[in-house]
Amino acid sequence: MVIGILRETKNPPDRRVAITPEVALKIKNNYPQINIIVQPSEIRAFSDNEYEQKGIKLSNDLSSCDILIGIKEVAKETFIPEKTYMFFSHTAKKQPYNRAMLQKCAELNITLIDYEFLTDENNIRLIAFGRWAGIVGAYNTLYTYGIKNNLFKLKRAYECFDHNELFKEVEKIKLPNIKILLTGGGRVANGALEVLSHANIKQVWPEEFLTKSFDEPVFCRLDPWHYVKHKDNKPFDFTHFTKYPKEYESTFLPYALEADVYIACHYWDPESPVFLKPEDYLHPKFHIQVIGDISCDIGKPIASTLRASTIANPIYGYNPKTKQEDVPLKPGIIAVTAIDNLPAELPRSSSEDFAQTFYNKILPELLNLEKSSIIERATILKKGKLTPRFEYLTDYLLGKE
Repeated sequence: MVIGILRETKNPPDRRVAITPEVALKIKNNYPQINIIVQPSEIRAFSDNEYEQKGIKLSNDLSSCDILIGIKEVAKETFIPEKTYMFFSHTAKKQPYNRAMLQKCAELNITLIDYEFLTDENNIRLIAFGRWAGIVGAYNTLYTYGIKNNLFKLKRAYECFDHNELFKEVEKIKLPNIKILLTGGGRVANGALEVLSHANIKQVWPEEFLTKSFDEPVFCRLDPWHYVKHKDNKPFDFTHFTKYPKEYESTFLPYALEADVYIACHYWDPESPVFLKPEDYLHPKFHIQVIGDISCDIGKPIASTLRASTIANPIYGYNPKTKQEDVPLKPGIIAVTAIDNLPAELPRSSSEDFAQTFYNKILPELLNLEKSSIIERATILKKGKLTPRFEYLTDYLLGKE
């Protein structure tokens, strides 16, 4: 098997890579039947020289490769016919901006494997960047709070060499006795908790958050049973909630009215109750100054998330009275940071973690390609044809919707 590591072509540039030099060397040493070829790149967080020092071949020509591996969507004009590609395609929700790319894959008889659908038998994702989204998103929220209140100025996350430098930055800050609210309980939330821990912020229980004042900064993490309830007051059942979210209503506002900062790390179903409606921001007790929306669903469930922000321009303002964007540092304006490609700000650390997971969990499946149910579940196109699991994309692929 010959594996090709693609040069990232999406704009704005993404500096991450699926297989780092260290992991490429591990593959070379432990799987002599596998060859790796790396496309040179001037933007990758790991230099071409770092691969060459490990004895990994560099070449612009990947035509000899069996599997071509990247991170983000691949430029249409670079596809090689009849090859197997693996990357985050962002096509399974019928994203209009990637339709032409999927059509090109079909036209060229390409097999497309999407990381997002590499799951175990319990539908748990095997490989993801969620932890890094949480780390960078929480860091950016603290960065924004410092700027908003003229208290401190951290380095930008992308200016840090890796996560260790980022954590050292966080350890320098001193916060007033604010209350920070966090929603979610998965990889993203756990990443955010790492940052809050390095900032030496005390965690308190939801009941304490609602009823007590503190003489130090604190944070509270909410699970779904804290922020929603069944409309008929039936006991909360998480499985039922995920299947029938319309039967639930929000209980989030009382927590929001106690918070100064809100970090959103939850997964949200469009049929679930929303967290913050436009009118909630006008409540006389509402005093949130900064919202770090790591989940970054536009418009709902958090009304102030008017759009995604960018690494270059991470903060915008939300005016509760006009419901429009405004200058983020003005009094009465909520500062919002809602970057949708957060792990790209820590490309070395996030790539190292991703590559190690790839080595441990995905590579063995690729070596058993024809028999792997894990690879099968994640294959959107096989030789240009939609697989049964993704046949719902037929009209999207044909341009009919």
